[in-house]
Amino acid sequence: MIIAIDGPAAAGKGTLARRLATHYKLAYLDTGLIYRAVGKMVIDSGADAEDADAAEGVARALSASDLNRDGLRSDEVAQAASKVSAVPGVRAALLEFQRDFAAYPPDGKTGAVLDGRDIGTVVCPDADVKLFVTASAEVRAERRVKELQERGLEAIYARVLEDMRERDARDSERAVSPLEPANDAHNLDTSGLDAGQAFQAALDIVGSRDT
Repeated sequence: MIIAIDGPAAAGKGTLARRLATHYKLAYLDTGLIYRAVGKMVIDSGADAEDADAAEGVARALSASDLNRDGLRSDEVAQAASKVSAVPGVRAALLEFQRDFAAYPPDGKTGAVLDGRDIGTVVCPDADVKLFVTASAEVRAERRVKELQERGLEAIYARVLEDMRERDARDSERAVSPLEPANDAHNLDTSGLDAGQAFQAALDIVGSRDT
């Protein structure tokens, strides 16, 4: 079974994807980490995240071990990831990695859960279940501020909200693989749900696929 989960930042798709993978004993891939790794490596090299040639070169040389680099969860890296993900050559270079993971899950798993921005539309268009997880920008900004503060980082709500809206626009309006739900995706709005409620809603959706 392949479960594709897409949605904007801080909608809760990562937490949901990990819980579904554990519940169904499937492999899990946070595809956002792939783009974060590319973004961080471009920044670390001294290049600009909007330098298409630099980003594509890094993407083509990316290895699985690069997903374990420190600092991939910072907001600076998140912004860089959004920028490099708009580069067609980067997306092409990383597409095969993601599809191979889904087709041949590691550790003998019988399927995979992948979360990102274009899993249901581009990476795994034939996924057994597709979820588009979303929430209002205001709710997502509140969640991100709380997350940053819990990590001991300073976070100003207005700035986080502005950054989130800019990122949403960039992800949704890019020419290649824009952030949008697949035609056959189940929409799951988590604005008024906690993690447990979102998980139960997703279980109901996955469980109903054969009914």
